[in-house]
Amino acid sequence: MPEPNQEQLEQLAVDTIRCLSMDMVEKANSGHPGLPMGMADCAFVLFHEFLRFDPELPDWPGRDRFILSAGHGSALLYSLLHLYGYDLSLEDLKQFRQWQSPTPGHPELGCAPGVETTTGPLGQGFATGVGLALAARMLSAHLDTDNFRPLAYRIFGIISDGDLMEGLSSEAASLAARLSLGNIVYLYDDNKISIEGSTELSFTENVGQRFDAYGWHVQHVDGHDRKAIRQCLRQAVAESRRPSIICARTHIAYGSPGKQDSADAHGAPLGPDEIKATKKAMGWPEKSAFSVPIEVRSCLAQRKDELQQDRQAWETRYAEWEKSHPDQASLWRRLNGPEIPEDLLSTLVTAAGTEAAATRALSGKVLQRAAEILPGLVGGSADLAPSNKTWIKDSQAVQGPEFSGRNLHFGVREHAMGAMLNGMALSRGLIPYGGTFLVFSDYMRPAIRLAALMELGVIYVFTHDSIFVGVDGPTHQPVEHLSALRCIPGLSVYRPADPIETAAGWTLALQNRKRPTALILSRQKLPVLDRPESFRAEHALRGAYVLVEEKNGSKDIVVATGSEVAPAAAAARTLGIRAVSMPSIETFLAQPEEIRQEILPADSRVAVVEASHDPGWYRLAGRQGLVIGLDHFGASAPAKVLQEKFGLCDRAILSKLQQWVQD
Repeated sequence: MPEPNQEQLEQLAVDTIRCLSMDMVEKANSGHPGLPMGMADCAFVLFHEFLRFDPELPDWPGRDRFILSAGHGSALLYSLLHLYGYDLSLEDLKQFRQWQSPTPGHPELGCAPGVETTTGPLGQGFATGVGLALAARMLSAHLDTDNFRPLAYRIFGIISDGDLMEGLSSEAASLAARLSLGNIVYLYDDNKISIEGSTELSFTENVGQRFDAYGWHVQHVDGHDRKAIRQCLRQAVAESRRPSIICARTHIAYGSPGKQDSADAHGAPLGPDEIKATKKAMGWPEKSAFSVPIEVRSCLAQRKDELQQDRQAWETRYAEWEKSHPDQASLWRRLNGPEIPEDLLSTLVTAAGTEAAATRALSGKVLQRAAEILPGLVGGSADLAPSNKTWIKDSQAVQGPEFSGRNLHFGVREHAMGAMLNGMALSRGLIPYGGTFLVFSDYMRPAIRLAALMELGVIYVFTHDSIFVGVDGPTHQPVEHLSALRCIPGLSVYRPADPIETAAGWTLALQNRKRPTALILSRQKLPVLDRPESFRAEHALRGAYVLVEEKNGSKDIVVATGSEVAPAAAAARTLGIRAVSMPSIETFLAQPEEIRQEILPADSRVAVVEASHDPGWYRLAGRQGLVIGLDHFGASAPAKVLQEKFGLCDRAILSKLQQWVQD
């Protein structure tokens, strides 16, 4: 047989991607073959000609990042990673969606090299990519020189109708344009099909005009015309100021005689008969599951060699940059570590001071000192910086195309802020934080959950932490939010009561580079706690410590967090029982058994005081214990009135504990 020409070779490679993808789904009897088949042309052109990567060094800092925001099409990504030489074998593809496989149903960070972020919840990948793009620009502002840009990478992605239906994408798209993130190039799979049928059922907007209104660079293309796709990508890459979206009109399950343009191909295998018919229409051998033509192997191996040469050239220039620009090189090492000083706690305790204050105000003081120590600490607020105390005073705001600042104006966009923080953390050069009122953490929950799943050290500054917000009323008074956050596996929740605990909370958050942390901070002023002589600031890093010692061998203990610690401790002194401050349940439960027993002996009775609705406290209180909290929403009234009416004032807490002790 004659050697295939370039066009035929490209078609063979694209058909290989389609066949591997539908074979994966068929073998698993589960998955989404439609998107991989429809976007194979776009994905091939992107990987083969535009995306900078090296399969032999998948974490190379100078690489471009590819995000499959439409994570249900994961078979497409796995096919590409295998074909371009990543450590993902044909056997791995055959284990698609199986137990402990590196090819899970939706891409997961760490499952396989080349997967840059966890996607699946639609819109999250879109917004995470915006965060990655922002991080690249912020880092470049401090590291670029006239002759070398070490982190001049782009964010490429494939997005779907579902991504664009989710409101999250609107928030992120708006902010991406405002920030002039011209290093974003998204390919929109406009296949007109959703799970329920035609997108006309619910999605009739003009996507191009929508993104044009945001300020994006918009192009339209036939998603199966590789020459036209190539030209659009060239223009998108050349656009340096505006983020780019290429609206690619495609056909779901392209090439399938019976399933093309059908909702049936969205979330189910094609079936053996349809696969046979599809391969026949392609001119593909019938008995060819998981096969890769040798010509395709050779062609893609050549591309892999070119990519390695590109990476090696980058490394040569990087070495020269290190020698000629030692200050920037030193900064990058500090950022990439990051270098957390051993005396961080004592330094932040000093910064917090010794005066009574709202913990949000104390957090703001601690943040200033932390920012001096850690140049990669950056963040902002959802238009609430004056209330959240999240502004780094010695730095300016990031306002594209100027990216040298450390403060971010996210606007009233908690959804996007949460996902963008994940992208910034994935940059591995920044420690991102974001602030809003605790009651609005609900808007961020999907992104917080993904941060925990990906083990990202994102920091959340949640202020106005209880019903004692007061007159704003129940819509702004968190009740169940502490419980909701504590339910997320892998998230540390820390509710401090005074300066030392606030400093400890920030210390844990900054040290936990593989665990997100939510700092829960008060609006109202809190007193400085009176601690025993044996107390050391390090004790607050355990998540709990003894604040008031018991008298006469009492086995009763009252546990409290945040604003309820002081009244609980006062009641404990009156009653002669032990008081424990427990700013972080998760941190306490992770301590060695001897420390937990020292603080909460197994034979003790436990009462809990917290202005929240958290049934989880019964894990500690047990059947003989007491939980003083809330089982209802708040009300619009001054904080002191709410304390009285809801039984959370000092007198009421003492009375309830006294009755419990006497029972």
